[in-house]
Amino acid sequence: MSTETLVPDYQSVKQRQHAVWASGDYAVIGSTLQIVGEELCEAVDLRAGSRVLDVAAGNGNATLAAARRFARVTSTDYVPALLARGKERADAERLAVSFREADAEALPFDDGSYDVALSTFGVMFAPDQQRAAAELARVVVPGGRIGLANWTPEGFIGQLLGLVGRYAPPPAPGLRPPTRWGSEAVLRDLFPGHSLEIRPKSFVFRYRSPEHWLEVFERCYGPTHKIFAALEPDRRDALARDILDLLRRHDRGGGGSLVVPGEYLEVVITTKAA
Repeated sequence: MSTETLVPDYQSVKQRQHAVWASGDYAVIGSTLQIVGEELCEAVDLRAGSRVLDVAAGNGNATLAAARRFARVTSTDYVPALLARGKERADAERLAVSFREADAEALPFDDGSYDVALSTFGVMFAPDQQRAAAELARVVVPGGRIGLANWTPEGFIGQLLGLVGRYAPPPAPGLRPPTRWGSEAVLRDLFPGHSLEIRPKSFVFRYRSPEHWLEVFERCYGPTHKIFAALEPDRRDALARDILDLLRRHDRGGGGSLVVPGEYLEVVITTKAA
């Protein structure tokens, strides 16, 4: 039996991912997660004037949080439509932010260009996880900070992604799930030689009902939007029932509204000295 490790076709995977994240309207959901970016900026002890890079920024939660603290922020993503939504938000608040299309696995910046790199539920979806982690460490100065917020595999979103994956076509052979970034052991493997502080936290989804949550996520969240659109009606109905069951199992709202805690890891990495 061959023990050769399968290496996915990362470029093809990224093309499919791009289509997923460009679908729906992620900004509708992304804006509800703003508190995570604010707390992450506090966790990295962000200072005014710091050079900050937001990687896989989406519609800019960590970007805005850093800019509100008077940092010099560059916001990057490989989906131009998401960057445009982030720019709209920054312009509305009169925040000075530079926006640039960029791949998290090949950041177009010199070594040590930034004091801090941030990513909230973004870089964890890069298919070549080792390369994405190395890029984060490369662009940050020695002794700088990397701040991450990553969904855990055991938490609500980790379970949701696993559930949706059962209805999706098989992933590319050898492709690792994004929720690996929500494992402390994996993070220490991804960032060897650096100092890591890892804290489990929860973001609470607050919606009118399970049905309301499903309606918003089916319409706006790329992974669920794309799979619902691809399924035949009977499979679509089955997925909806499974998601509603998952929501009800996690609901702490007591029937008046939906209150679902979503576990994630807040990670602060201090890069090793030169």
